[in-house]
Amino acid sequence: MILTPRRRAEESGPYWKQRSWKWSAGFLGLVVLLGGFVALKSDGDGDGASPAASEGPLSSGSVPAGGRPQGCHTDDDMGDALPEKAPKDISWHTFGITRVPVSVSAGPTRTTGPVRWCFAHTPVGAALAATVIPSQMSGSNWKTISRQQVVAGRGRDMFEFQRSAVKNVDSAAQRNGGTSVGSYTGFSVNSYTSAAATIGLLIRNGQGGYTTTDIRLRWDHGDWKVVPDSGGSLHTPVTTLQGSPRGYILWGV
Repeated sequence: MILTPRRRAEESGPYWKQRSWKWSAGFLGLVVLLGGFVALKSDGDGDGASPAASEGPLSSGSVPAGGRPQGCHTDDDMGDALPEKAPKDISWHTFGITRVPVSVSAGPTRTTGPVRWCFAHTPVGAALAATVIPSQMSGSNWKTISRQQVVAGRGRDMFEFQRSAVKNVDSAAQRNGGTSVGSYTGFSVNSYTSAAATIGLLIRNGQGGYTTTDIRLRWDHGDWKVVPDSGGSLHTPVTTLQGSPRGYILWGV
């Protein structure tokens, strides 16, 4: 099902104090961004340190030039064609504090330690990567995820610097109330080439409303990886939708 967009409204004031950011950032696992750093650091209980990241399936030395990591197989028949609906084989899995859509055909099809990887080289594969990768950043394995699934550079360095000061949350039981704060509802493919993509995520928050954010990705060493901005943010500012959401492909929930 495809919905058509309506006017969006951005809340005023510091974004880490905005109600929509608290709902969406907490759910996405993006408490690791600057807003989460400021809010949590003020409580004096940051413990985001993690063991040094080790080599993994997406490390540069383990992937043949122009190829895919060993054992990675996906259905790429769709090519660059934009989707009209979500795959029929979507199922839901809990990663830490988040329920995440997963596709047998489009990914992630492989799990190595904490890294869930191998996404289809298609727009749907990019959308799933944009959903899955940030959702794992709230837990204690965040650095391994970052080194394998975030594009290297100043942005990643800033992200890791900020994330290291934030408390790890590995399960819903560690959150106040023990529940997630929202749910993934759909996605939009804002731009796409075989080398890069921008995906819009539609999130239903715990109050019954909707928020959105965009995530940039790059095809790097045989899989999709998140591209942070120079300040270390993995996504654009969270925006509240006014009225019913439109212009998004629903995940089927």
